[in-house]
Amino acid sequence: MIRQALILAAGMGTRIREGGSDIPKPLHTVLGVPLLKRTIWSLANAGITRFGVVVGYRAELIRTAIENDPDYKARGLQIDVIENLDYQKSNGVSVLAANGHFDGPFVLTMADHVFDDGVAECAAQADMTVADLHLCVDYRIDDIYDMDDATKVLTVNGPHIDTISKQLEKFDCVDCGVFAVSQALLDELQVVLDATGDCSLSEGVAGLAQKQRARVVDIGASFWQDVDTQPARLRAERILTAASALTGAMPMASESVSHDTQQKPS
Repeated sequence: MIRQALILAAGMGTRIREGGSDIPKPLHTVLGVPLLKRTIWSLANAGITRFGVVVGYRAELIRTAIENDPDYKARGLQIDVIENLDYQKSNGVSVLAANGHFDGPFVLTMADHVFDDGVAECAAQADMTVADLHLCVDYRIDDIYDMDDATKVLTVNGPHIDTISKQLEKFDCVDCGVFAVSQALLDELQVVLDATGDCSLSEGVAGLAQKQRARVVDIGASFWQDVDTQPARLRAERILTAASALTGAMPMASESVSHDTQQKPS
């Protein structure tokens, strides 16, 4: 089982900051809990104990928030802050900022994703002997929130990734933004960066897919959402509140909920 994770928290988050807010996106809250903390908590609930958090925009605020939160130490979590000075480039550069930080496979995700503990468990329990990358995906494509912005995935020969892109017209599932990866992903990203001066995570996935070393993992009935905008944040709050009402639990960690409750953007 994988016990370490890398969280990308370096981007400028311009869409969620519309209206003049200068707060970095990882510190925007869902039901009063910062997005970054929700991500760490869901991963910790899946057994992750060591974290790397890549920061860039307003890095000092995120670093301070981590260092001043007693909950992490109380739970015995090791959280290292990794700075990406080129944070205005694509997200693959943030992944490469952590090159050499982990020995062995790690879970990879973004700080602006809200997801069930079950999604984190899918990644943490991935069999890294059969592939260098396992991508958590959602096959409920008719229920995806904001499909235009979603990263689409086409699979072939069972779980193998054939193609991944936001522009795909033919696809059978959607990228949930949670991965289990090995060093091979970083090697693929480095090749693209050396050739072009920039690299996206999807380009690294595509490189491994060409080698038949990238697979998908079905998240089943679990809930996830990319929180890129204020409407998306409010929608996540509605779903988590509804889920907590059903379970009687406080809505800190997201609960598995039916996508029937989801509302698509207007």
